[in-house]
Amino acid sequence: MNTRTRRAELAAQSEVVELIPALRAFARTFCPKPEEADDLVQETLTKALANLDKFEPGTRLKSWLFTIMRNTFCTRFKKSSRETVGLPESLTSKLTTDATQEWTVQAEEVRRALDRLPAHHREMLVLIVMLGERYEDAAAICGCAVGTVKSRLNRARQQLRRELGEMGGDSPV
Repeated sequence: MNTRTRRAELAAQSEVVELIPALRAFARTFCPKPEEADDLVQETLTKALANLDKFEPGTRLKSWLFTIMRNTFCTRFKKSSRETVGLPESLTSKLTTDATQEWTVQAEEVRRALDRLPAHHREMLVLIVMLGERYEDAAAICGCAVGTVKSRLNRARQQLRRELGEMGGDSPV
């Protein structure tokens, strides 16, 4: 490996590290439990660093990493549908304590409303609204047309407003 290639690889690795917070935020759209989201981020980073030589310079590294994460989640989801591990869902819901602070309660309401959205709508909200991705990049990550991204985002915003009881308001989500 020559010096120029090594420098480029080190620069890409450094850029990957800078994107970890965005990866964590995107992982939370797939995994409501923080530890599961962290596992997804770790698996994504492992795959990305192992295949960094396959990254095409000139394209967006963030979009490439998000695509790896999305594919990793889909693979995990397919595998998990075939196996049952841990406590039953009905038992785990009884193990939590209700929040006492108002802001925590409101954040929990928003999280639950987001969880009720269809996965493809929730994914668009997180990619575009929360992570600031461009429509074109979100389309590339999700493997759909830009028009589909816009449509899903619009429907997600409308449904989130309904879920939160803010349908009459003019405030954007």
